[in-house]
Amino acid sequence: MAGMHTVAQGEYIAYIAAQYGFVSWQDIWNHPLNATLKSQRQNPNVLFPGDQVYVPDPQVQNIAKPTDQTHNFKLKTSTLKLHLVLEDMYEKPIANAKCLLSLGANTYNVTTDGSGAINQEIPPTVQNGVLIIQDDSQTAYGNVQIPILVGSLDPVDQLSGQQARLQNLGYFFGTIGSAADDEFESAVEEFQCDNYLTVDGICGPVTQAKLKKVYGC
Repeated sequence: MAGMHTVAQGEYIAYIAAQYGFVSWQDIWNHPLNATLKSQRQNPNVLFPGDQVYVPDPQVQNIAKPTDQTHNFKLKTSTLKLHLVLEDMYEKPIANAKCLLSLGANTYNVTTDGSGAINQEIPPTVQNGVLIIQDDSQTAYGNVQIPILVGSLDPVDQLSGQQARLQNLGYFFGTIGSAADDEFESAVEEFQCDNYLTVDGICGPVTQAKLKKVYGC
């Protein structure tokens, strides 16, 4: 039945839609009662624990067709794509590297492109997995295992979201979800310096916007 769903860590709109039997996550995301949430979060894959999502009743469409004939029906679905970019410690792309991407029960053989990117369509039912760089030519990174947490990135206006982005970009090495401290402030300062921002160690709106742009979401 229709009602409110409280977002838990690691949940994203496509995942929630799949749990309630929706074929398209857009049926939930674009519902008028989720307009405020949509405006606040903007990205259906970046929610925050405690967010309230309205889940309507799935719409059932009855189509009358003769029973003595064969009919073809086309199911409209919404695709979900995982986008990753691999860079080395010098911010150089790890290009053309053969990798094994394991997400739940699904395994994909993927290769990074010239910019170190991987784009892979995935089912909306996964929350975690691992990426293994298998390419022997990548001597410094061969067999490196990178944990993948789908839907676990918090919004950039939250401290945990700032820490996660700075950590994945190689600036922050503390614990995500911990209180802001000198280590976090130093990470913000380094990011600000590299991106020609005012260096004050405060991750305010301007720094958040730049962090979101550099990170990609």
